Amino acid sequence: MTIEYLYPEICNLYGDSFNFRYLKRLIPEGTFIETNLKSTPFFVDHPVDMLYLGATTEDGQKMIIERLLPYKEKLNALIETEKVVLCTGNSFEVFGREIQNEDGTALKGLALFDFVSKREMLNRYNSIFLGKMEGFDVVGFKSQFSHSYGDNENTYVMNAVKGCGLNPKTQKEGFRRKNFIGTYIIGPLLLLNPPFTKYLLGILNVHKELAFEEEAMKAYQVRLEEYHRPDIKLES
Repeated sequence: MTIEYLYPEICNLYGDSFNFRYLKRLIPEGTFIETNLKSTPFFVDHPVDMLYLGATTEDGQKMIIERLLPYKEKLNALIETEKVVLCTGNSFEVFGREIQNEDGTALKGLALFDFVSKREMLNRYNSIFLGKMEGFDVVGFKSQFSHSYGDNENTYVMNAVKGCGLNPKTQKEGFRRKNFIGTYIIGPLLLLNPPFTKYLLGILNVHKELAFEEEAMKAYQVRLEEYHRPDIKLES
């Protein structure tokens, strides 16, 4: 089992790096690679089971695209052969056609998915998030300057129950193709969502109890009850 975390020095906003650290705790027998911006990604010359990218800055997105563009076809092959690619926060935007700025300029993406992202740097969107996925609930948070637009009717990750989906006009959250999962949810997604973590481990063919699973499930249930309350403020 080999899991590669791409560019942890810039893909670490909102505590997203804890997703990788949690996987290391769950799969101690695995091989975990952290690839910095100056290095050739491990997946280019070696087999991997999973790639992870966390939320980053707008400048970070530009650097990621520049580094990954030479390996675009290799990335596409990983997705098509059903390797897991998990992208949290705005990191999945780099896989779209382009990221548009308010002044009319645009940053060309890897174009592995048919969507565009639009930035509004004076209008940060913050909210709690509650979604339905594969028969279980997902809880989390969003904090972003951009939304994405494209047809994800048949390629969404989950349905938003509280909070918006890919953009405020849809409840369909994220993009999914085979085992590529891209979601705007930020922070320690895996720590907060034991059912989602077990689902992800199942794709990786890892079948075991989670670290502190009983305690994690209790905390998850408390948060789930809070998110379902009608008086809980959704956005800020």
